[in-house]
Amino acid sequence: MKKSGTLLLLTLLLSPLANASSEAAWQQNDKNMQQSCLKASGLKTAKVMGKPIQYDDRVGFDALLLEGRYPQKHMKNQLGRELCLYQRQSGKAFVSEADHLRAVK
Repeated sequence: MKKSGTLLLLTLLLSPLANASSEAAWQQNDKNMQQSCLKASGLKTAKVMGKPIQYDDRVGFDALLLEGRYPQKHMKNQLGRELCLYQRQSGKAFVSEADHLRAVK
């Protein structure tokens, strides 16, 4: 009996445990994502549009839509959109022009 109890204890200790993130951890991730995406944006007065799209850990990225004004003189302060992909593990943000994405109401 003692041997099976020890074996059970070892199995429990060595097995991978699924740790769910706390609400505070998700909020901190969202804050970090917004800051990184806004910093990476090339738009003036960029702001977050809507809520992030969160992919599972196999992908490791979240997506966020940004909107602001193009700073280039030839763009004449035109409204623009960018899609930001945020890599959760590294905290890096990558943005690309996304004017063709439509807003859903």
